[in-house]
Amino acid sequence: MSSHDQKKRNEKENSSTQSIEEMKKEIDHLRMENAYLKRLRALVQEESRK
Repeated sequence: MSSHDQKKRNEKENSSTQSIEEMKKEIDHLRMENAYLKRLRALVQEESRK
């Protein structure tokens, strides 16, 4: 394998890893948002019962 092919392969692996990391960050963000919205919904329901 030439060094050029190896470099392209490394770049592809790095971009794949980066994409996975970005997806993990997005999942974490969405989980936090979901938890916030659940809490907000519970508070709104509690207020409407009063």
